[in-house]
Amino acid sequence: MASSQPNMERFLRDWRQDALNKAQYDSAIFIGDKLLAMTKDDNDAFWLAQVHFAAGNYTRAHDLLTKHSLIGSNPSCRYLAAHCLIRQNNFTDALALLGELTPTHLFTTNTKRKTHRTTARGTRAGSKNPERQPDDIGEEEWSTRRYEAGMCYLRGLCYAKENAFDRAKEAYKDALRIDVQCYEAFTQLVRNSLMSPDEEDEFMQSLDFNTVRAPKGGDDPDLKTEPGDYVHMLYQTQLSKYRNPRAFNTAVESLSTHYGLEDNADLLLARADLLYTQCRFKDALAITAAVLQEDKTNFPAYPVHLACLYELRRTNELFLVAHNLADNHPDHACAWLAVGTYYLATSKIAEARRYFSKSSMMDATFGPAWIGFAHTFAAEGEYDQAITAYSTAARLFTGTHLPQVFLGMQNHAMNHMTAAEEYLKSAYSLCRTDPLLLNEMGVVLYHQDRLKDAAKFFSQALRVADETDAEPHAWLGARTNLGHAYRRLRLFDEALDEFDAVLRDGGKSAAVFCAKALILLDKGLPDDAARVLHEALAVNPQDPIATELLNKALEESSLGDVAMLMGGLSTGAADLAGAEDGDGDEDEADMDRFEAELEEKKAAARARGNAGAGAGGKRAGGGGGGGGEVAEKGDVMMEDMSDDY
Repeated sequence: MASSQPNMERFLRDWRQDALNKAQYDSAIFIGDKLLAMTKDDNDAFWLAQVHFAAGNYTRAHDLLTKHSLIGSNPSCRYLAAHCLIRQNNFTDALALLGELTPTHLFTTNTKRKTHRTTARGTRAGSKNPERQPDDIGEEEWSTRRYEAGMCYLRGLCYAKENAFDRAKEAYKDALRIDVQCYEAFTQLVRNSLMSPDEEDEFMQSLDFNTVRAPKGGDDPDLKTEPGDYVHMLYQTQLSKYRNPRAFNTAVESLSTHYGLEDNADLLLARADLLYTQCRFKDALAITAAVLQEDKTNFPAYPVHLACLYELRRTNELFLVAHNLADNHPDHACAWLAVGTYYLATSKIAEARRYFSKSSMMDATFGPAWIGFAHTFAAEGEYDQAITAYSTAARLFTGTHLPQVFLGMQNHAMNHMTAAEEYLKSAYSLCRTDPLLLNEMGVVLYHQDRLKDAAKFFSQALRVADETDAEPHAWLGARTNLGHAYRRLRLFDEALDEFDAVLRDGGKSAAVFCAKALILLDKGLPDDAARVLHEALAVNPQDPIATELLNKALEESSLGDVAMLMGGLSTGAADLAGAEDGDGDEDEADMDRFEAELEEKKAAARARGNAGAGAGGKRAGGGGGGGGEVAEKGDVMMEDMSDDY
């Protein structure tokens, strides 16, 4: 029926839209209510429900849709009603409204790949051309697709609240298969680590970015594909930084050069995340600090920012960040993550555990809080509780390998080598390019006396670190471990090369010098070993292993000198064997001379030892250790020394 007041209706709709654009929700609700009373139109009822939703009146919006029987009329109304229920934490009713059937007939796939995904998943009966071009889809159908994708996303939220994370992951992926521009579903997959790096790469290749619609009115063929390429590059920057850092760098460079996004916060944070995975903490911190200086409420920046501050031991800055967040944003999980990180950095473990727990309860999908909570048990040596906490994190965040790595480390600390190896293998199946994981796998194999396999993993860790331009100092532990593996394989020259590289890069610890001295002793070079051990004592004058090995080196050096003198004396005795008996006085003189020379050698050796100890005392405290070494995992290197000597 034609409207009797078309001009007034147009006036009221314009007024309602203007008020909504200016976030004047009371005005929009007031005018929208009058408009609906005048027209009784379903579109005006839907728009009034939209205004109520924007104003936070979720119950009123849902009741309005129900009153006008709009929920079953079209996908847009059902989506809005389900969203209202989710905002009221009524997930069961929301899931019942959304249903559990996925509209697979709306899936699109990457036609450049030879795949039968659409056929395998099934299409709607009678659908003759499921792979239509975006321009062939009408506006109404396109809007329907968008809302259907949105309902898949909401379905995933409901599954996640029920801890059905596998079903949530599939719902999010279905949303992107229907509408690749459903960023909410994409960010849930990525930020919650629901896919492994390999799975992310495969899924990205399966998505059809050609379905991104270009603006109308352009005949340039490049203009039709450019929006899809743009969205693909944006998504590429959000993926795992372990899988393909080169693709990430290419996407960032293109977005920065051609689209002016070099200072965009999301791209900067993606770059900071990459630097963090490479253990370049200072560089990552500089980026996150710049982002937070521009916007202190950019909460996605805080996990990496806090982790960098923790790694660099900047407790004062941690305190300031935690204090500001707790004061200004106490309802956000990041605030209590910051407080927990500060207490963990200052070794107040009980307080750290309490605040990590609070952060995880505020947001059950907040991965850093769960990992921090588990770290507090590991810091106190409570291995059973730590394993339980890490297992929870592994169950919640199935796509990340880190909980499995930490589970392997805890079982290793408990000397459960078989279990440690299994957990690390599980982590390796998720990510094959994390140097930390590769180093830990090598450590476990080293302790199982599988030295050749251990050396392969240590070498692979160093190769990956080098390919990603990681700081050499960050992986001194892996290089030291490789040196130990070579030493026990009796590849002495290779081991010496690795230990020398560690010392050049700043890993001057007494343990490294002792390991190098062991090799020199095995090669029969006690004097060289003694010189190296003097350097070890310069780093740590009280090191018992260095002291023991130095005594061993000096003893072998003295025995070598004695053997040389005995060889000379034997030759002299043979020459005198046929001499006359009157030469006995000369023989006695030679013996006295040998004894005197021997005493001189011993005194010289003692003098060298005392001089070395004195020099060590003067230079004590110089140099730092290479963290993450085999020796630090239960002091294995020291046990090897004790076995050999």
